[in-house]
Amino acid sequence: MRMRTKAVLLIVFLSCLAGCGSREPSAQSPQAASSSHADSGEIVLEADSLKLGQIRTAPVVVQAAPWDEFETPGRVELDPNRVSHVLMPVPGRIRQVLVRLGDAVQEGQPLLIIESPEVSAAVAAYRQAQAELRRAQSALSKAERDLSRIRDLFANRAAAQRDVWAAENEVAQAQAAVEQAKAEQEQARHRLELLGISPNEPVQQISVPAPTSGKVLEIAVAAGEFRTDTSTSLMTIADLSHVWITANVPENLIRLVQIGENVEVELAAYPGEVLRGTVRRIADTLDAETRTVKVQTELPNPSGRLRPGMFGRIRHSHGLKPVAAVPPAALVQDNEGAFVYLEKGRGRFQRRRVRAGQPRNGWAPITEGLSPGERVVVDGAILLSGK
Repeated sequence: MRMRTKAVLLIVFLSCLAGCGSREPSAQSPQAASSSHADSGEIVLEADSLKLGQIRTAPVVVQAAPWDEFETPGRVELDPNRVSHVLMPVPGRIRQVLVRLGDAVQEGQPLLIIESPEVSAAVAAYRQAQAELRRAQSALSKAERDLSRIRDLFANRAAAQRDVWAAENEVAQAQAAVEQAKAEQEQARHRLELLGISPNEPVQQISVPAPTSGKVLEIAVAAGEFRTDTSTSLMTIADLSHVWITANVPENLIRLVQIGENVEVELAAYPGEVLRGTVRRIADTLDAETRTVKVQTELPNPSGRLRPGMFGRIRHSHGLKPVAAVPPAALVQDNEGAFVYLEKGRGRFQRRRVRAGQPRNGWAPITEGLSPGERVVVDGAILLSGK
């Protein structure tokens, strides 16, 4: 009886041992496979996976890329050195406005017709100055004749020395009066020239000429208005043959740009077209809120197609150097930055973080994370993103 019990227990023990041994491989295999995937960081696709046919890779190449480069948004603005404001030369009534908004004008072209009583007053002042000059010249001529006569009398002992001195004093005073009259006449004549009128044409209407060539950008006056304020702008004329693009460069990048350096400009209105300008001004102060410095670049605009208010970007670098580069399509962005899928072998891929620069000419420079010759996924990266 005891022998039979021992036999039964032995059979049960062997059965349990066999059952545990058969389940051990199946329980360990997934765990081992999962651990291997985590350790390697690879994404593995089966050899017969349809995704392999949709994924395209390309090698990392070497390209010349800019160094010490910055790129920042900008806006086209008027060149403040090429903007003129038209003012009233004298108080008066606007009789006629000769140009319209947007017209192109040449320097000296009449813009307005003004009627003012000060015009005839300026002519009268000039004529009065002329008359005063003639009177002073006549008085000088008489004083010089008197001096000559007194000197003759003095030579013949018929006049005293004090009479000669008195006559000489009269001549000196007459000469001073002539000089003063000439100055007053010149001032009156200059006044007429500023008003654009001739002293021989007594008129009350004058034309206001364009101070510079350019486009009429603003008109703030209408015919019939009476204006007494000679400091208020009536029109704004700007020469658009050159414009500025203003950009706010971050504080930590302002060291990379200097006055007189050339920069590249791309405008949203003309995608793919690179314009070249020259830095004309760097602000002397820093914007405390944005921590940026205003940089203004001059752009040639002979055809007038660069219009104030257009948006774009300015870019500047200090030369080129060879760096690793990939097609921009290889870069995948997330909250932490950019990464690529590196091909490790047939059906084996690895996600790798990179530091990339601004794409140019179909290539994105890689400053950190890749080496030339490695292969990255350039098409189909989305098929690996869920792995």
